Amino acid sequence: MASGGGVDFEDLLPMMATKLGGEGLIKELCNGFELLMDKEKGVITLESLRSNAAAVLGIEDMKEDELVSMMREGDIDGDGYLSQMEFCVLMFRLSPELMEESWFLIEQALQNHDDELVSNNNKNKSNSSIS
Repeated sequence: MASGGGVDFEDLLPMMATKLGGEGLIKELCNGFELLMDKEKGVITLESLRSNAAAVLGIEDMKEDELVSMMREGDIDGDGYLSQMEFCVLMFRLSPELMEESWFLIEQALQNHDDELVSNNNKNKSNSSIS
């Protein structure tokens, strides 16, 4: 169980990512966004989150300050709403396991890049000493 803003939830994103793959997970997040969004505005508003959180997320007793906190945390551009991209980023940020895995993959890619640079540098030195 993870805890976000006083609300306990089971972090299901890693399991979904494993089962659905990257594209499938993004598709499911987009579906979740559409269920929570204000249909007229095309974004998640505090009101649409408030009215849909219980039905969609199964969180009946989420407090107003928790909803406001969730909106603030996800609202990257500061317009008071969550766009689809902001919602997806927020879901990843709320999943500690996915964040850890993402950092591991970034570190691994950087290490591979560094190893490749060293290898190329050694080849260049070797070639220049032959010339």
